Amino acid sequence: MGSDNHHRKVNMDRIAWLRRMRRDCEAQYDRSAPRYDEEGGVYSNITHQQVLKRFLGLLPQQSAILDAPCGTGRYLSFLLEQDHSVVAIDQSRGMLARAAAKFPGVHFENIGLQEMTYRGMFDGAMCMDAMENVCPEEWPMVLSNFHRALKGRGYFYFTAETIENSDEDEIKQAFDRAQQAGLPVVYGEWPDEEVYHYQPSNQQVREWARQAGFEIVSAENGEMYYYHVVARKV
Repeated sequence: MGSDNHHRKVNMDRIAWLRRMRRDCEAQYDRSAPRYDEEGGVYSNITHQQVLKRFLGLLPQQSAILDAPCGTGRYLSFLLEQDHSVVAIDQSRGMLARAAAKFPGVHFENIGLQEMTYRGMFDGAMCMDAMENVCPEEWPMVLSNFHRALKGRGYFYFTAETIENSDEDEIKQAFDRAQQAGLPVVYGEWPDEEVYHYQPSNQQVREWARQAGFEIVSAENGEMYYYHVVARKV
C-alpha cells in the first residue's frame, strides 16, 4: 500500500511539473517572439529544405495544409508560394501576432498541439522544430491529433530532436543533474534548457508514428539535432 501511495505521489508530482514546464515554454516563446526572426529566421539547413520540398511534392496542387505550430511563420512562404491554402496554429499568442503581421492572408488560430480537434480537413500537415517541446506522455496524443486532422492518405512531415542526433553524454549528464535536483524526469528530458526539451530515440519516434496510424514514407537524420520523418495516413 505504501508503495502504491509513493508511485501515485511521483506521478502527481510529474503531472504538475509537466504542466509548469508547458506554461513556462509558452511564456518563453511569448517573450522571445519580438526578436525571434532576427535570431532564428528561416532555416537554411539543407535537410530541412530538401525534405520540405519532397513533402510538398507529394501533395496535390492547391492543397489545404496545416502548419502546427507555425511560430512566427518561418515556413509559411514555402507553402504559400506554391498556392497552397494554410491554417496555421500556435500555442503562443506572441508568435501568432508576429506571423499574422507578415502573412495577413493566412488563417491563424491560437491552439496547442494537444488541443487540436480538426478532422479530415487537410491534404498535408507539418510540425517543424516543435515536437521536442512535447513530453513523452503526450507524443501519442499529438500524433493522433495530426492523423485525425488529415484527409484519407494525407501526408505528414515532422521533425524531432532525437538521441541519435545529439551527444548522448550530454543527455546523460542532463538526466543526472535533473535527478540530483529532485525533478521527476525521464531519460531524454532537458529541464534546464531555456525551454523544456525531450529527445526520444529514432526508433521510438517511428513506433509512435505507426501506433498513431501512419506509414513511414521516409526518415532521415539531418543537421541541428533533427530527425526528419515524412509519413502517410493509413
